[in-house]
Amino acid sequence: MLDLDAPDHTRLRSLVHKAFTPALIGQMRARIQSLADELLDVVARKGEMDLIKDYALPLPMTIITEILGVPTSDRNKFHKWSQAVVSLTSPKATLRVIPNVWMFIRYLRAFFVKRRRDPRDDLVSALIQAEEAGDRLSEDELLAMVFLLLIAGHETTVNLIGNGMLALLQHPGQLATLRDNPDMIKTAVEELLRYTSPVFMSTERYAREDLQMHGINIPRGEMTLGVIGSANRDAEIFDHADELDLEREPNKHLSFGQGVHFCIGAPLARLESQIAINTFLRRIPHLKLGVAPDSLRWRPSMLLRGLESLPISFSPTN
Repeated sequence: MLDLDAPDHTRLRSLVHKAFTPALIGQMRARIQSLADELLDVVARKGEMDLIKDYALPLPMTIITEILGVPTSDRNKFHKWSQAVVSLTSPKATLRVIPNVWMFIRYLRAFFVKRRRDPRDDLVSALIQAEEAGDRLSEDELLAMVFLLLIAGHETTVNLIGNGMLALLQHPGQLATLRDNPDMIKTAVEELLRYTSPVFMSTERYAREDLQMHGINIPRGEMTLGVIGSANRDAEIFDHADELDLEREPNKHLSFGQGVHFCIGAPLARLESQIAINTFLRRIPHLKLGVAPDSLRWRPSMLLRGLESLPISFSPTN
């Protein structure tokens, strides 16, 4: 879907919408909450944790694999494969990713065979069975769709939770405000989406005609990349664009894209992040970074912006 326009994009998105419904996302609220509490139960007494490995990663990874119907025993494989795909930093690095992509595809093809033979109450079964005007997803379309949903369905949310918590730790006044006013979590997450830009750059787009933008000539057919992280700090759109303001409104950020390509998983990412951040602030007191900020390492990627780890120390709780 990322690389297509109408009518092909419209057909594919319509088919996915029939399976990836708002009702399905709404049903996940209790599960996301229980999972957040389960993950924090494990670390609450320790007084320290890696927020990425112990919380921000397993929460959305578990949820998207449960929605798709991936067995629990295979979840770590999916993260390894998807991490390799999003770690591309240059076209030359593509060759290193091919073995992971090949294993990913081989696994998914075998998984589809199982679901065709034995459908379950999961998204992959629904996508296999989805119809719109007598149409279905082809095998390659199904493969690309699940590939996209698995990667986009957790890698971006890992970054939102991790980057968002780092931003709050670096702005203790804003953190305290959110802790004392959990009802403001929706506007807070929108501002963290804008301020931290977990998806930092768009996938490629091609000019359909000669055009000029800000004095730059872009010939027809030329590839362009939109830097979402820059757009989200545009001083012509946002007052005090480089400041974190959890009560910012309006907040027309581009972290989920815009128009017909607006992220189909936005409701899930928002729900996961709202629950994850509020639950963390409610249950884990006296937070502070476990390392110097300049020692934090960011994952290599052309498109995404996220931390490799985020060591946190806090007061242990029972």
